[in-house]
Amino acid sequence: MIGTLRRTGLVAAAWLVMSAAAAGVTPAAAEPAPDPHSSAADYTAGSWAAHAAGKADGLVMVRGLKKLVADYKTRAADKYTGASWAPFAEALAKADGVAADAAATAPEVAAAKTALVTAAGNLVAAEEGTFQTITNDVFWNDTSGNPIYSQGGGVFKFGDTYYWYGVHYSGAELYRADPTRKYDGDVSFVSIPVYSSKDLVNWKFENRVATRATSLAGGATLGQAGWVGRLGVSYNENTGKYVLVTQVYLPSLGGDGNGVLFLQGDSPTDTFDYAYYQNQVVNSPTTGTGDQTVFTDDDGKDYLIFSNRSGRSRAFVAKLRESDSLRIEPAVQIGSNSSGREGNAMFKLDGKYYHAASDLHGWNTSVTHVIESTSGNIQGAYTGEYTLAGTEMDYSHVTQTGFFVTVKGTKQNTVIFAGDRWADFAWNGIGYNQWMPVTRTGARPQFHSVSQWQFNATTGEWRVGQNNNYILNPDFQADRVTVSTLTGWTNTGGSVTNISPGANGSRFALQLGSGSAGVRQQITVPAGTYTLSAYAKTAGSVSGAQVSVTDASGATRTLDIPSSSGWTRRELAGIPLASGPATVTVRTSGGTLTVDGLGLVRTSGGTPPGLRHEAEAALAVCQGTIDANWAGFSGSGFCNADNATGAYAQFTVNASAAGPTALGIRFANGGSTARTANLVVNGSTVATLSFESTGAWSTWVTKPANVPLNAGTNTIRLDPTTTAGLPNLDYLDLGAAV
Repeated sequence: MIGTLRRTGLVAAAWLVMSAAAAGVTPAAAEPAPDPHSSAADYTAGSWAAHAAGKADGLVMVRGLKKLVADYKTRAADKYTGASWAPFAEALAKADGVAADAAATAPEVAAAKTALVTAAGNLVAAEEGTFQTITNDVFWNDTSGNPIYSQGGGVFKFGDTYYWYGVHYSGAELYRADPTRKYDGDVSFVSIPVYSSKDLVNWKFENRVATRATSLAGGATLGQAGWVGRLGVSYNENTGKYVLVTQVYLPSLGGDGNGVLFLQGDSPTDTFDYAYYQNQVVNSPTTGTGDQTVFTDDDGKDYLIFSNRSGRSRAFVAKLRESDSLRIEPAVQIGSNSSGREGNAMFKLDGKYYHAASDLHGWNTSVTHVIESTSGNIQGAYTGEYTLAGTEMDYSHVTQTGFFVTVKGTKQNTVIFAGDRWADFAWNGIGYNQWMPVTRTGARPQFHSVSQWQFNATTGEWRVGQNNNYILNPDFQADRVTVSTLTGWTNTGGSVTNISPGANGSRFALQLGSGSAGVRQQITVPAGTYTLSAYAKTAGSVSGAQVSVTDASGATRTLDIPSSSGWTRRELAGIPLASGPATVTVRTSGGTLTVDGLGLVRTSGGTPPGLRHEAEAALAVCQGTIDANWAGFSGSGFCNADNATGAYAQFTVNASAAGPTALGIRFANGGSTARTANLVVNGSTVATLSFESTGAWSTWVTKPANVPLNAGTNTIRLDPTTTAGLPNLDYLDLGAAV
């Protein structure tokens, strides 16, 4: 991921000399011959002709630049702000010219590519984008419906596109076919796939950037490695190359075989080739690394975040060499813990760096341990270790740290925690990838353990999803060992344990022994109507078996559990809960009660999912002025339409499917009488709305409405029916089909 244009003044020969000087190991030469994936069209005509004639001139690769130019030519100017489009259009035109220049040099190609990628990364959408739903605890598929294989990888933004790299292991298919047992012996490397996305939710498969057949040094192939994993990708602005950095164990590469492998490609989705192998990082006490991720700072500099391989007691930050990203420079230790840490990763929030890691116990779930920088220097001093708030009650949503994605939106920045639920091929829950938002609460970051949430990658905003389960560790999988006090639950008496298997073949369930026994959990819920559910079975003479929830008002609703020798799903719908703390209790007396798959899901009362259209947005029309003189509005202003008939406000919206759709129109009317307007959809009046007095121009309320929309683009206009005009309009929320 790149930041500013840096390191663009070096010529190709300079970075080649620097590469050859490192570690006493002969590096791969830059373009000594056409790579096996190339043809004459992949190089400048002049350098190809020189190569074909046997001259010493180096080949100048333009394949990646041509691919970028072709991709970015599909962007449309009206989708972006004019201020961001102008430098992008200029960079695109220059890159197009360089790609077609037979005499272009390697530094010129790299500079053109870097300028284009930078300008694309700075594009600002004219519209605010849509909220997309992220659902955890399920297997994820790509846009073609095929499984996403991305274990131990990372998401990196190059230009205006996110790319997700990870490893496909042979056990993944086995686990998807039967997720009721472990496959910890099936970890054979298959490939490194890459997926692309604009919204971080819908992922398109692009390519396998490396496979078992990928050639390495000395005639070896990647398929011979005993381990490949924990990878990241950086873009080097000097060379115009994308560098994939991964752990590898392969003795034929040198030393004891534990090291860091560098693969290099000409575009984010290129087929990557061998570039270098580094057995040890200076200042690390062991060869190789324990766990590692790649972190790119705001200035575009790239770092390897890792622990030492044996013991993993030390946390390091090491810069990737700026000239070509093909070496790891001497590491700086930023923390230590004698118990060892794994899943080392880093994020930056409000100017501070946070190193996050998990307990050292083999992909088991864990709280997230954090140290934070005490200065603006990533390799400077850090605090002592503390637990990331929100990860305690369900061990980071039944994961360990994988990697982080920071989204810099038009309204806010959001950090995404990408948790790794691989744990012996995940026989502690369903799914590998679990993504949760991280925000700042007071002086420290806060982890939000949600099973479903909605995210707008354009604005950076997020909100809890409609089907979120508010109960934490509801499947009793977090511990992964038999315990008498389950994570996130407080014993209220009697015999409490977790047993195996659980409902639907899951690994664990809660069991309350004979006699009186119970557990409880306190959570925080928004006001609304909920459904409480559980899978349950009983043994012996059970009486008083129940699951209950008590809200902030003190009201208790109870789901009674009748006797049943087999797993049966029980449900209590239509539960009204007040906003605030709520206590969920499971109890029994008499025989044995076994419970699994608890659920507390809000069925009404929340903001409908959809798209928020601010009245001041580029594609909105306000027949009047955009003002900001009354407090309480959203965004940067509101529409103060002229006091006249015909002084309308119009919003352009996109609907994913045709049908009746709910709207929410936020307005303020400080006058003493209602103001009326026709609701006009795609040119046809569908209703007349009355916007009552709100008592003050700084008092904003939301008017609901239902409208028929077409799939795709629609216009929604509010046309005043009197000379009083419209109320002040803040935004329009496009909701779900009704």
